[in-house]
Amino acid sequence: MGKFITKAHLDDALDTLSTLISYPSVLDEEATTTPFGQDIQDCLEVTLDFFKKEGFETFIDPDGYYGYAEIGEGDLFAVLCHLDVVPAGDPSKWSVDPFKAEIKNDAIYGRGTQDNKGPAIASYYGLKAVLDKGYQLKHKIRYIFGTDEENLWRCMNKYCEEQPVAKMGFAPDSKFPLNFAEKGLLQFNLKGRGQTDFVLEGGKALNVVPELATYQGTKVADVVSELETLGYKFESNTSTVKVFGKATHSKDAPIGINAITRLAEALHSLYPDNKALELLGGVIKGDANGVSAIGEVKDEPSGLMTMNIAKVTMNADETTISVDIRYPVTLEKEDLVAKLETLATKYDLVYEEYDYLAPLYVPVDSELVSTLLAAYRDVSGDTESAPIASGGATYARTMPNCVAFGAMFEDTVELFHQIDECWTFNDMERAMDVYAEAFYRLCVTK
Repeated sequence: MGKFITKAHLDDALDTLSTLISYPSVLDEEATTTPFGQDIQDCLEVTLDFFKKEGFETFIDPDGYYGYAEIGEGDLFAVLCHLDVVPAGDPSKWSVDPFKAEIKNDAIYGRGTQDNKGPAIASYYGLKAVLDKGYQLKHKIRYIFGTDEENLWRCMNKYCEEQPVAKMGFAPDSKFPLNFAEKGLLQFNLKGRGQTDFVLEGGKALNVVPELATYQGTKVADVVSELETLGYKFESNTSTVKVFGKATHSKDAPIGINAITRLAEALHSLYPDNKALELLGGVIKGDANGVSAIGEVKDEPSGLMTMNIAKVTMNADETTISVDIRYPVTLEKEDLVAKLETLATKYDLVYEEYDYLAPLYVPVDSELVSTLLAAYRDVSGDTESAPIASGGATYARTMPNCVAFGAMFEDTVELFHQIDECWTFNDMERAMDVYAEAFYRLCVTK
């Protein structure tokens, strides 16, 4: 094992990442000339231009759903990345412009530094460092860039319809050492009739625990009193109450604070005839594992299910509760859906599926997992950490012999989807070292 990464590699990686951060590649569903918005399209094109200048052959889907850059010959080895990012939220809460990379505190700040532009670039410079040593590839390495990962994965659906899948590969979009299993993902809406008593809004994205929920109605004073009794953080005026939570990724819902369910706790006794509020504020409340709603759901390989009440709209026209569930790898989807449909009926709601991703499992003793694990352990010196069963959903599950591999370490402060997202130079360089060693062991002729 040798040292591949130099200071020049880190400096170049930071420069490249800074360019990508400057593209606010957030989904625009109203776009008409591109599938997901012009900013995402621009980010995809500039990324492919960069790889072309680095000597890669590039391809962009004519419709703009995905692109890839490849180098070498032989069996296909995929590095699965995404260029879209979640919204920045209120920019005034950031200490920097979220879409203008800023260097401070020995870190690079900006939306996408950890998820997923930073890890994508770190993995590339890991490969480049190996190639700079003069090694020849024995696989064709293809960097695949999706553009809809934070939403419905329409990009990878189209890729997999049109392009070959890899013999093996990884997605640099999670934590080290690696994820050998990923829980199933089920996103759905619970739909009901509208009502004229109040307006309730909360949440922005299905894969984020909501940090804000807002009530508008005639019972502000009563709501304030309930919130004070509960001890929850809020602001109010004569017609509106805002309840605050703590955002985190849906896969980590139990460590977040859900503003929607907190507000519902204050509301459900004030509107006793509203069954949707009863479900949210009287049954689920702070339970982010779904136990209160449908009972305990867990297995030995991957643990408890998580459930995030991600978005809500209640007004005169509709009641819509949007939910993100990460369920254990051995559970049958049909059994889970049956329980959810029963729950919906009990509270005068209708279950409607929005998105689904089957679980991922790659055996721990496979060549891919064992080699990646050894590379991580030898470079990091961490010989104790075991392969992970994760609630996250990465592109690794789009291909049969791929896993999520980094780029966050156990001691990394994870800021996926959060205000002041940043990645330290130290963590970025460590990740580059691990990726270089992994490419050396799996992809070059020695």
